[in-house]
Amino acid sequence: LTGEPVDARTAAEWGLVNRVVPASELRNATLELAGRIAEASELTVGLGKQAFYSQIDLDQPKAYAYAKEVMSMNSLAADAQEGISAFLEKRKPCWTGK
Repeated sequence: LTGEPVDARTAAEWGLVNRVVPASELRNATLELAGRIAEASELTVGLGKQAFYSQIDLDQPKAYAYAKEVMSMNSLAADAQEGISAFLEKRKPCWTGK
């Protein structure tokens, strides 16, 4: 924002990070987060990441319209249907990347 360093607690207060942990817990917290991401559909994570970077330079109405479009496309993917089925059947999803 200003180029000045921001401490972890301030970054959390500002919403720049999602969690602050002591340095001794950083490795485990990082691996836990990476594990949760790795359990998700690779297709969905990729679409979300691509959408995030694609809308950075858009104004708010265009960014919302773009996000709505991406979410609609994602909801038609086989992985989206698998996620819903797995949730309803109380089982882990089997992602295909489609």
